[in-house]
Amino acid sequence: MSVIVELSLFPLGAQGSLAPFVARAVDIIAASGLSWRLGTMGTCIEGEWDEVMAVVDACFKALASDQDRVYLTIKADWRAGRTGGLETKPASVESVREKRS
Repeated sequence: MSVIVELSLFPLGAQGSLAPFVARAVDIIAASGLSWRLGTMGTCIEGEWDEVMAVVDACFKALASDQDRVYLTIKADWRAGRTGGLETKPASVESVREKRS
């Protein structure tokens, strides 16, 4: 079951930049071996459902380990038989845009 999940998580009530907390989660994602892309408002991870959700769980637990409150949003797009969606989905949109120009 191939899925692309976009997650955004950060502690509520943290002072200053949230970058150190985001970087902690991105380190976990990068170490997972799954395909991923860091975006301005979230990070996308692609893989099998159970593997991706295990990474999301690890990210959440890493932040919750020393915070009183963590905000987490998840969006998921599952498609049977899809691989390489992190590259092909944006490329498909750009292809349509180029054809219209």
